Amino acid sequence: MAEQPASLESNRGREEKRDYPTKWYRSTFYNMTILGLCNFAAPGIWGAMNSLGAGGAASPHLVNAANALTFCLMVLSCYFSSVLVKYIGIKGALIFGTIGYAPYAAGLYTNNRFGTEWLTLFGAALCGISAGVFWMAEAAIAIAYPEPWNKGKALGYWLTFRLSGQILGGAINLGLNADRNEAGKVSYTVYLVFIALQAAGPFVGLLLNRPSKVQRKDGRKVELKILENPWFEIKETGRLFLTKRFLKVVLWIGQAVFSEAVFFTYLALWFSVRARALGSFISGIVAVICGNLLGQWLDYHKASLKLRARSSFWLIVVVQGAWWTWATVLVTRFRRTQLTYDWTAEGFGHSFGVFVLLTAGFQINYLFLYFFITNLAKNEPEVIRYAALLRGTESAWQAVSYGLTSLTLFAEVGGVYFNFALWAVAIFPAWQVLKHFGGDNESIVEHRNPGEVTPIENGVIGKEAV
Repeated sequence: MAEQPASLESNRGREEKRDYPTKWYRSTFYNMTILGLCNFAAPGIWGAMNSLGAGGAASPHLVNAANALTFCLMVLSCYFSSVLVKYIGIKGALIFGTIGYAPYAAGLYTNNRFGTEWLTLFGAALCGISAGVFWMAEAAIAIAYPEPWNKGKALGYWLTFRLSGQILGGAINLGLNADRNEAGKVSYTVYLVFIALQAAGPFVGLLLNRPSKVQRKDGRKVELKILENPWFEIKETGRLFLTKRFLKVVLWIGQAVFSEAVFFTYLALWFSVRARALGSFISGIVAVICGNLLGQWLDYHKASLKLRARSSFWLIVVVQGAWWTWATVLVTRFRRTQLTYDWTAEGFGHSFGVFVLLTAGFQINYLFLYFFITNLAKNEPEVIRYAALLRGTESAWQAVSYGLTSLTLFAEVGGVYFNFALWAVAIFPAWQVLKHFGGDNESIVEHRNPGEVTPIENGVIGKEAV
């Protein structure tokens, strides 16, 4: 592989000013808070419903099929999202992306209370159309808005809001179902709170600053916009997808996000209603702690980028391998015994613990994927394109995951077996890309002087060495 091109983060080759004056309502902390609240109101509450185990339904099959439809449509909406950014801007794209979540929550409510199925599927379709745009927009903002020394902490802080939705959902559901020690669906009352919160998402998005209004402590302006025509964007996004570096990361993205359907289905199949509520609550707290610790380490610039990247990668590899081994043993046994575990049952601890750890693993994988993309992008338009590709690829894997886990055999054991194998085959190609992080290249975006024009702003996109 030829020398890697400049990325959004590299070794600290020059002194950075960190004391430019900022107004609190223009600061990166303010904007990451608003972005986090949008995340909480949209995918965070979606995650809260999902963390109840199959959206809180008695059977995971309809909800997993609906989620597969959502993620299939998200693949398309992610791919074309940079075109939408050209016309309505990154803030407009974020607001547009929050609109489709509440109809899906309404579908789950009517299915839970009245047994209606069509609205669940229709809401899932609306969610997929808007959510792909939301995922791209929030990823691009989360990567481009913060200062270089705050990126890991900002990512951890932002993703905390998504897990706050899961924690809230678990807390509400635990309060409503604490006496239900049997399997079944959760109380429909909880969905009324979820619908109201998701409907607030677009209004929260209005509070976000446009990129040109953001004030960073390093004095650098954020120019997160698309200047080229739509056809150019479509072609350029496709070109980036087909580069060797991105293709080598596709399996790593898959092993990270395929697991969501697997461990939430695991929770729905083998645990009582109140144990599911406890699981969504506790796992969210553990995942928040793990994610923020990783974010702190990725920002620890007294250690080299090479050390931070490699140590984080191999830590994730080792712990994921241990957890998938544990889960494989358990589901093989559960398929034979067909037991439902309540928190008073013998064996609850070791069966419940793997769900908590897999949820934490999903969070640190998720944060690390943004770190990965940060080191692939060469300029701010590429941030948007890579964010779209990352979220589109995630969506494709999750569509496959939720589709397969709607099948009984795959829900019970096949999902764990497949994810374990996917983890194993993803390690080497991802390492082939990551081992080049931390070279001597200066970052085009992160290390230009305030007011300096990047090549893309002059209409030039550098060729990628592969």
